[in-house]
Amino acid sequence: MQTTDINGNAKLKGALAGFQGGEQYYRHWLRNIVYTEGIKYLADTAGAYWLIDIVASAQSVSQLKGESFQAWTLDVNPDHRAKVYATDGNTTTLYTQEIPYTDFPLDSIKLFLADNVLLLPSEY
Repeated sequence: MQTTDINGNAKLKGALAGFQGGEQYYRHWLRNIVYTEGIKYLADTAGAYWLIDIVASAQSVSQLKGESFQAWTLDVNPDHRAKVYATDGNTTTLYTQEIPYTDFPLDSIKLFLADNVLLLPSEY
């Protein structure tokens, strides 16, 4: 799993790495994506349903329409500002959003959206 943190959140990182393909999916309220048990755990534990909301709401952006695979990254600065961005899994950035403040407990996390399913890299 590609997560980093300077705050010693080894327990969260370890728990996230333990998710390896689930059988339960949760539909986002916008109804355009579903997410896995690992993503639900992340949202519940880190208070990060807002991150799922960003991914779901960004799907209406023209650059993301038709992209069956998207790699999403959240990078958090020491001053709690953050940046969320999506790529095509390679070097092409498709979407970027600045976050003025977050208390997200990790410095960085990567998520995948594959065929409208949001999942952790370990679940892919």
